[in-house]
Amino acid sequence: MSPKLPSRWDLQENELHSDCRIFEVWKRRFKRRSDGVEGDFFVLDTNDWVNVLALTPAKELVLVRQFRYGTEEFSLEPPGGVIEKGEDPIVAGLRELEEETGYVGKNPRLIGTARPNAAILSNRCFFVFVEDVEKTKDLNFDLHEELLTELHHTNKLKELVQRGEITHSIGVNAIFHLFLELQSTDS
Repeated sequence: MSPKLPSRWDLQENELHSDCRIFEVWKRRFKRRSDGVEGDFFVLDTNDWVNVLALTPAKELVLVRQFRYGTEEFSLEPPGGVIEKGEDPIVAGLRELEEETGYVGKNPRLIGTARPNAAILSNRCFFVFVEDVEKTKDLNFDLHEELLTELHHTNKLKELVQRGEITHSIGVNAIFHLFLELQSTDS
């Protein structure tokens, strides 16, 4: 016998609270079906994102190190960024990879998605895998970007996570999806 799921909540009101350039904050009033309890919740509505798992022929993962404003720390993570409205996640991933690292590759494919923080964010992050990447292009950073590209062999990725060198939760999730992809192609 399967366990009874928690009650759904129905949207009662949806009001734009703040437009913050890269996301909107919505004040949403929900009512729980089981007992009528109501509450206000704030949701950040933003574009979907993409992270790119780009592997060199030597099985090195292309990562970028950049300053993150939320934590005021440097973060080591897969390259990626915002998917424009209507843009294919693979196209966005290839664009971000090239702009941020100068790398291009072969056989791009979607290997997974995740909800970055379902409690407060409405978007998804797509994970794009690209094989046999090589640096062939010049860097083309956005105005507020300055990244250092690093190559790390796939057999060192678990250690980087364990040592706390890769802490960005979406990056850790992306690497997990990479391991699943590599495991499925090895079998």
